[in-house]
Amino acid sequence: MFPLPKSVIVPVAALLTGSAAASAPAGGVAMDELAKAIRPMLKQHCYDCHGDGQNKGRVAFDQFSDEELLKKHDLWSAVLKNVRAGLMPPKEDGDENSRPKPDEILRLANWIKFRALGIDPANPDPGRLAVRRLNRIEYRNTIRDLMGYDFNSEAEFPPDDTGNGFDNIGEVLTVSPLLLEKYLQAAELIVDKAMPKVSRMLPEQTAGGREFRSQGGPNGERLNITKPADVGHTFRVEHTQTYTLSAELEIRGTFDFDPGRGTVICRVDGEEWFREEVAWSERRVLTRTRKVEWTAGSHAVRFEIVPRAPAAGGTAPAARPQSVPGPTSVTVRIASVQVKGPLDPKFWKAPPGYARFFPRSEPPPAGAERDAYARDVLRQFATRAFRRPIEDARLDQLVRLAREHAAQPGKTFEEGIAHAVMAVLASPRFVFRIEAPLGSAGGEAFPLVDEHALASRLSYLFWSTMPDEELMRLAGRGELRAQLQAQVARMLKDAKAQAFVRNFTGQWLQARDIESVPLNLRSVFGFGGAPSVLRNRDGRPDFDANWRKLFRSETEMAFDYVVREDRSVLELIEADYAFLNEKLAGLYGVPGVTGDELRRVALPPGSVRGGVLTQGTVLAVTSNPTRTSPVKRGVFILDNILGTPPPPPPGDVPALEEAKKEFKGREPKLSEMLALHRADKLCKSCHERMDPLGLAFENFNALGVWRDKEAGQAIDTAGVLITGEKFADVRALKHVIAHERRTDFYRGLTEKILIYALGRGLNAYDVDTVDQIVARLEREGGRMSALLAGVIESAPFQRLRNPSLAAKSLVQANPTAP
Repeated sequence: MFPLPKSVIVPVAALLTGSAAASAPAGGVAMDELAKAIRPMLKQHCYDCHGDGQNKGRVAFDQFSDEELLKKHDLWSAVLKNVRAGLMPPKEDGDENSRPKPDEILRLANWIKFRALGIDPANPDPGRLAVRRLNRIEYRNTIRDLMGYDFNSEAEFPPDDTGNGFDNIGEVLTVSPLLLEKYLQAAELIVDKAMPKVSRMLPEQTAGGREFRSQGGPNGERLNITKPADVGHTFRVEHTQTYTLSAELEIRGTFDFDPGRGTVICRVDGEEWFREEVAWSERRVLTRTRKVEWTAGSHAVRFEIVPRAPAAGGTAPAARPQSVPGPTSVTVRIASVQVKGPLDPKFWKAPPGYARFFPRSEPPPAGAERDAYARDVLRQFATRAFRRPIEDARLDQLVRLAREHAAQPGKTFEEGIAHAVMAVLASPRFVFRIEAPLGSAGGEAFPLVDEHALASRLSYLFWSTMPDEELMRLAGRGELRAQLQAQVARMLKDAKAQAFVRNFTGQWLQARDIESVPLNLRSVFGFGGAPSVLRNRDGRPDFDANWRKLFRSETEMAFDYVVREDRSVLELIEADYAFLNEKLAGLYGVPGVTGDELRRVALPPGSVRGGVLTQGTVLAVTSNPTRTSPVKRGVFILDNILGTPPPPPPGDVPALEEAKKEFKGREPKLSEMLALHRADKLCKSCHERMDPLGLAFENFNALGVWRDKEAGQAIDTAGVLITGEKFADVRALKHVIAHERRTDFYRGLTEKILIYALGRGLNAYDVDTVDQIVARLEREGGRMSALLAGVIESAPFQRLRNPSLAAKSLVQANPTAP
């Protein structure tokens, strides 16, 4: 169903020696072409730095024999990435022959992919995928959809490790003894909170203090006894029957003794139920219970506070506002009022959530029928929890577990099922995503995953949760692949697809870091320099939680718009619109925006905004707490946008601020300190790539606010990329990335989404998969649907390795393959 496009196969035959490919062993063909076609290309373009006695970057091609060189898979992967990105060989002004021609680059790329790396375009290796544990977000969402209970796994479980920039990578999602214990505790808590333990229960209604209201006065959460109050709540009952009415009040005194006294009077339907004298107490709980004969309809329960009049000649304590008790005060809180009933069992109802777990209103009597019902209940639940049908032997164990628990004195059928459900939630088959090949896999080295595994891959990619009923139904019938396009469209329209937007942008663009990144506004803006929109009621600069949420929402809405409207992914780099409200527009200097709602706003001509790179989120998380960081911003673009991250810096690199001492008598600009930093040979090669990118954003301070000067001097953002493209400012740089370097962006974004979708880092054998998706983006105008469809239809997403055959197949196809 997912054949390799002819556009990918043809260049291989056209640019490599086809006759040799048809007759010689793969290793022999690769060696022959290395000697005849690839070595001459390396000598012409690479030996100035990597041969003839030169080994820049500790690489010299001529120090290896052809046989040795062919086996350097990591080296060839680096060559492919650097040559296609235009990093090597470097472009020299005035020398048109310093770079290979496009047909030479294509020939080299195909030889590396299909010869040196041994990729079989007709049967690509989907890669090794570690068994994936649900991360904290996936666990929480899955429990929510499975159990109807919101378990805060982010508070209860330790943070997930990250790999390749994401927290859903199978290899790093290990299980420690502590986490294993947490899973067992969580299963017990979730079952206790979410599952009913009886089939029918006494109906009850409960109202707290906030639900007891008065006209224009306080509610029942805090009533000061020095001020009169009258609050009430109305209960509605369906039947004329006997009910139990319970009330619980809390009487508290704050700090020192308060001489104030009063009376609390409770009335039911206008008749007094009880009255209580109230005086200072550290904490007194007052409870009252009675039975009432109520007719069907509404019944009012009211509480009145009557302050006690002072003794003759005395002075009553001054009444304080209800909402702001004084340092010494006595308050009454209506903790709860509960109505239980009707008491007649014939009116009792199923507990909340009963139908989620139990299809019948009551379980059958004991015996074979009850066991059969338990089997049906547990089969349905375990199939959903495990995301695939449960085997009969395992189901038998769960039924036996439920039966034995329910047989204990005082236990119910529902409690027995709950005990088995606890075992399901603690099972590795729930905590881990277990996958299987389609059918028996037979002699295939790389079989398709079965449709239940495909359903899980789709649901955890787009929803970060378990498959829903429709995905499970289609997978069970073997019809999911046939309806893949329609199902992806449905899933992206669902509100749960916000999980993909939030979790992917939160890590790819580091948007979730905005919630905690430290920012010193006084240092960023200088004393008194923060704009008024950032000042709190006291006039102090304040980038609070609401601002941080606003920043992140802007980034998520921009990405969500491109996904849901199927726009070009290039609009993530360069766009004539932004998602703003009045506050954000005021910070950015965009006129004409009013109101609190974030929405799509057309930007004025020539605006520096538009695209994610000039959003406050990205600009803030790539800054230091007190100032901008061109290096961080440059590294961010190289890694997350262009897909060409620089190597990590050496451990002995001096801090950038040390360059200040060379500028005696004045405060230098960051661009000047970086220029001095680049003079060090140890730093030059990387900073020549990073600095022009980062300095292009220097007009934006650490919070993303525009500025024209830094250290009292005009900011110059013009630069030249290491690949030769010149730009005058940030607008021109975004245009270069979205046009001249768009293939780099396509490839970088494709790699990030593939990593997120697969839950593993990419390897040499993935390069052709990425190339096919990039080619599809080029053909379809960069539309997001082309990117997502390319990922979903790719071999790594659709297939898995057959452990017994994959390695053997690779060796037979190409003895030099990784």
